[in-house]
Amino acid sequence: MGPADINIPEVVAEVTAVFTQYEHALTANDVPTLDSLFWNDPRVIRYAISDNGYGYDAIMRSRRARANVDLKRSLMRTVITTFGRDVATANTEFRREESGREGRQSQTWVRTPAGWRVVSAHVSYFAP
Repeated sequence: MGPADINIPEVVAEVTAVFTQYEHALTANDVPTLDSLFWNDPRVIRYAISDNGYGYDAIMRSRRARANVDLKRSLMRTVITTFGRDVATANTEFRREESGREGRQSQTWVRTPAGWRVVSAHVSYFAP
């Protein structure tokens, strides 16, 4: 992979669009959309604030158990980087509007036959 394969403009635009879709679903607690944007596979992983999801089914259960409070947030320092046409990372910092808590989120996206899907994710708060 050479420099020309990193951040191909149309691929960055695709990943930015799906990342934005994910963010809107997250702050609206749109669980079906959130579930649809994760790779439906037992190898998908999501390290969350209150649990670790190993596999699609565990991540879905976690989403359904999540409290519907303090969901609105502002993003800061979002960086999307694509590698070729089928792999990307999305990293961002956030601030919760109600509580003011700050954290970080990282995602690895892969183009699948069903479209772009998160194959690995992490979310955590900064230490108080």
